[in-house]
Parts: sequence; C-alpha cells; structure tokens
Amino acid sequence: MPSRSLLFLALSAFALAVQADAPATPETPEAVAAKAGVSIEDVRTFTAVYNLVKQAYVEDVGDKRLMEAAIKGLLSGLDPHSEYLDPRQLTDLTEGTSGAYDGLGLEVLTIDGVLRVIAPIDDTPAERGGIKAGDIITRIDAKPVSSDNVNESVELLRGSPGSSVVLTVLHEGESVPVDITLKREKIKVASVRARWLEPGYAYLRVSQFQEETGAELKRKFAKLKGKDLPIRGVVLDLRSNPGGLLTAAVEVSDVFLDSGVIVSTRGRLNDTDLSFSATAGDLAAAAPLVILVDRGTASAAEIVAGALKDNHRGLILGQKTFGKGSVQTVLPLEDGHAVKLTTARYYTPSGVSIQATGIAPDIELRDLKLAVRDAPPSLIPSERDLPNHLKGEDEKPEAAAANTEAPPLDDYALNEAMHVLKAMALRKPTTGTPAKG
Repeated sequence: MPSRSLLFLALSAFALAVQADAPATPETPEAVAAKAGVSIEDVRTFTAVYNLVKQAYVEDVGDKRLMEAAIKGLLSGLDPHSEYLDPRQLTDLTEGTSGAYDGLGLEVLTIDGVLRVIAPIDDTPAERGGIKAGDIITRIDAKPVSSDNVNESVELLRGSPGSSVVLTVLHEGESVPVDITLKREKIKVASVRARWLEPGYAYLRVSQFQEETGAELKRKFAKLKGKDLPIRGVVLDLRSNPGGLLTAAVEVSDVFLDSGVIVSTRGRLNDTDLSFSATAGDLAAAAPLVILVDRGTASAAEIVAGALKDNHRGLILGQKTFGKGSVQTVLPLEDGHAVKLTTARYYTPSGVSIQATGIAPDIELRDLKLAVRDAPPSLIPSERDLPNHLKGEDEKPEAAAANTEAPPLDDYALNEAMHVLKAMALRKPTTGTPAKG
C-alpha cells in the first residue's frame, strides 16, 4: 500500500487548482481527489507504480526526475503538440518565433516515437543538405531515435555554430535510409523573399511565420511595386512552410484581402473563442493570385491558404497540405518552466476544421521535377528553317530576330503556377499600383 504522504503528493500534482485554494487545515487525500475530480483508485495505481520504480528500477531515480517524467507523460498522451518545456526548451521556442537560433533549420514533430520532418527552412543547412518534408530521422550521430529518447534527440539537433552532426534519414517513399552530414549554423531566417518572375508577375515566398513576417511582407512587396510596373499577377509560395504564429498568419492573409473572415478559433475556455477579419486594403489591388502549397505546408501557412481560398481571393495549386489545425498556448510555470498546451482548433472562413485532413488544392500537382530532354532537338524546328521557304509578310531578318520569351523555370510547380496566373490575367484588366492613402 503506498504511503499517504506519497498519495497526497501525487494528488497535488493532479490538482494544482485545489492547492491554490487550500484551506488552513490539512485535507485528506480523499478530499483532495474529490475536489480535483480524480478517481482515488487511479491515484493509488499511480503511486503504486511510482513506488515500484523507486524500489525496483535497476538504478536509483530521484523524485524530481520521476515527477518531471510523469508530467511529460501526462502531456505527451494528449497530442503531439502539447509538451512540458524546461527553461532551455522555452528559450528555443522563443528564438524560433523571432527567427534566430543555433541549429540546422529543421521543423520536426514526434509522432508515435518517430521523429518526422515537417519542413526544412529555406537556405539553411537542412534545406541545402537535401532534407525534405516527410523525411524520418532514424539516427543522430549514429544514436538511434526511439520513443524512449525522442525528446532528447530533438535537443541534439541544436548546437554551437560550426559543429557537425550526421543524420540518418529515411526519405519518403524509400526503403533504405541515408546518412547526411550537416554543419550547424546561426540560423537567421528571413521569412519573406520577393522578386519579379517576369515583368508584371510578382513572386512572394513566405518560409515561416515569425513576429515580423506580416510587416516584412508588406515592406518587401511595396518595394517591389516601387519599380512602377503594373501588377498583373502574384504567386504566393507557402511550400514547406511549417507555420508559426497565428497573428502573423492573420497579417499575411490581410495583405491580400479587403474584407471577410480570415480564421476563427474555438476551445473550451471563453478566451479561446476568437475570430479575425480582414481590414480594407488589398496591396495586390485584386490582381490574380496563385498560392503554392505542398505536404509541408502546415499550421499558420494553412490558415493563410484556407483564408484566401474560402474568400475566393486566390487559386490553390500543389498538393494536399499537412493538416495541423490546432492552436497551442504557452502557459508559464514556476522556475522558468512552461506548458505548451493545445487549447483550441482553428476554422477556415467557411467554418471547416482542417485538423488531420489538410487543405485540398484547387489544382493538384504531382511532385515532379523539370529536366532537360534526352532526345536531340529537331533538325527543322519551324517553317522559317525550310530551304527557300515563302517569306512571311512580317518576317524579320535572321540577324534581327530576338528571343523575347522568358527563360524556362527549373521549378515545375512554379512553372505551372505561372501558366495558371497568365491565364487568369487574360480574364482581368491590368491593375496599377494602388494609391497610398
């Protein structure tokens, strides 16, 4: 029979709210259990296991370590995104949202003891080394990743800049893992890139959602439009974007919307029932918009894709997205610890939850790559190459002929996005740069 003091200690861990309002006179374990809504038999089972570990485990284990393990086990049994954070993990989480940390540039998720890659971040050691969304990391520096050490394995991905690490990676669709050696860097993620694909066709790449992503997108898009070129269409690239801050996703969505709901959240607590709406001012002046997504498009990136799709603002092109439709809240505890807890689901403007289902693209693309053809070019590619061909009325001399066609894109999905965007632009008059108010 477990001791009553240990039984009371376990009940206290389950009933923090009861502790806060504890009366001056001590209560029995049974009374604490009743207030906490916990079965006294379940707590007796917990303390019995606790005692067995203390007495019979091959090595002596301290009470603090056991209680932390119990808390971590409690949260890991809820969903893959709820976890107990020590001060180091809390610092890492904060650094991730600010866009600066030491590591490889990987967004990972533990699922049933497996360390799976959500997405590599643009221009980081992970992305340059060939890590892909959906990859499984089986070993880190030859140490196997298992359900028993998966949390510790995540810590091994971080490290001082310049240090090397060998990841054994199983690519999706492959049967044999490969070793990839990466060198850690100071990761300073510029979450937004902007450029012209062709005159009038803008390309905006958002790699993740940080505190300044919304402002950064507005600034770089405005600078791009400062070239005084009319906006004929925009490609918004959200591929392999693992997500980030909900507020940043709302700001990015609002860049392209004049009105309408962007996202709503619903949970058990009143302050988790929220709705976010767009404000007037579409910075793209209603120009045609194509949003690129893939299996690594997750969380906050799915909020943007869902908002633009449901408001009929853009066309979704690519592959079905990851399907993370939940909201996590960081709740601080004493001594620098915290709990990251899933507190709500989010819903697209049409009221649909994409949790575990993802967002289906309007036009689905396979995961293909463009390559130079093996066959040699035709010896006679056109009429003008035939000997003694009949001259065209507007035919220019050979020396004066100029190739004005844009060079082929080496990105299959982006190439297809341009085709779709140009078709959409044919149906809409050219828009100029919106006036500043």
